[in-house]
Amino acid sequence: MTEALLYVLGIVLFALGLLVSIAWHELGHLSTAKLFGIRVPQYMVGFGPTIWSKKRGETEYGIKAIPAGGYIRMIGMFPPGEDGKIEARSTSPWRSMIEDAREASYEELQPGDETRLFYTRKPWKRVIVMFAGPFMNLVLALGLFYGSLMTLGIEQQTTKVAGVQKCVIKQDAGRDACAAGDPVSPAFKAGLREGDTIVAFDGTPVSDWNTLSDRIRDTIGPATITVERAGQRLDLHPTLVSNQVLKKDEDGQIVRPAAYVPAGYLGFQAGSAVAPLSFVETTERMGDLLENGVESVIALPGKIPGLWDATFGDGERAEDSPVGVVGAARITGELMTVDAPPERILVMFMNLLVYFNVSLFLFNMLPLLPLDGGHIAGALWESVRRHTARLFKRADPGPFDVAKLMPAAYVVAGVFVCFTLLVLAADLVNPVKLT
Repeated sequence: MTEALLYVLGIVLFALGLLVSIAWHELGHLSTAKLFGIRVPQYMVGFGPTIWSKKRGETEYGIKAIPAGGYIRMIGMFPPGEDGKIEARSTSPWRSMIEDAREASYEELQPGDETRLFYTRKPWKRVIVMFAGPFMNLVLALGLFYGSLMTLGIEQQTTKVAGVQKCVIKQDAGRDACAAGDPVSPAFKAGLREGDTIVAFDGTPVSDWNTLSDRIRDTIGPATITVERAGQRLDLHPTLVSNQVLKKDEDGQIVRPAAYVPAGYLGFQAGSAVAPLSFVETTERMGDLLENGVESVIALPGKIPGLWDATFGDGERAEDSPVGVVGAARITGELMTVDAPPERILVMFMNLLVYFNVSLFLFNMLPLLPLDGGHIAGALWESVRRHTARLFKRADPGPFDVAKLMPAAYVVAGVFVCFTLLVLAADLVNPVKLT
């Protein structure tokens, strides 16, 4: 199969994964809405013109042309106005937005729907309906993450020597070849060879790369390393030196963007192997992924200037730059052309879908309309108001009218659209590439 066909295959696979993720999200809303007796006239994956649809029972199921989202239509998303009417007209543009949103939520009202309106459900039920969509993305992400890492595994560095550096070169020097005047590396001088497996450091057994790496970085001066070579164990006695090396975080991962620190240096390249992770190791990695996701969402506004400069100026596209659907599809296409074992490519592809679904979960939980989190915040606020009124024996304030927030929702939607267009432009003219 040619590289071009593999690239196209990657894009198609990502598109299918995107559609499944969206459909799965909307299924969460649909199933819980039906569970609580809310009438749902439409369940659609995508936006724009309808490609295919079929009505089953009271719900029309369909796929639309643009796979950039999806929706279900629930009757009575907003309560009637203060006058009890669904339709009203005003010369105020802001007021018209509120009235249009209210009217749209009752477009397909039928006799008997009075007891099946979304806003008439108790706040906790509405919270469940709106949370179910993002939650389904989180469930899918967890399933893919645990399934891939605990069965197929990931590529991990090992204590086996894949190569020996002949000289000491600062890792921020931007070169790999030795130059005149470079000192001989401690590993080469001590006789370490490609194919050796380091099993102990200063008499303490080491079985994983992170432990060995930490011991090396913490040591400057004489040391004893025990290696297995051709079935025999040998002790080598290098004298480790200080060198500029890539900085690692507390979990042993190289920090991004790259930073350098002085540390003990031996001078060899660690081998790698694909191995499954334990449940505990996978859980730790999932926790790190969620933590990084939250930090990325919080940091998103601060990345806009760099994104703008990378798109319309001469700036470089940062490795941690926001990536849209087009950019993710391009990365998946590149991934399929990588010269690597199929199981490794599969794990990386599944991880891309994991990142996408985690992003959907976190993004939709923002307490802003028109996102799911905005409706959740409205339902929770209504619950607080009603409980407070009962506590102080006041009149029931009734349902919270989320429709009154629609002008702000349009502003938020406008900001999101502008940001999406900026990311799209960046993905087209200065894309993040697979490294």
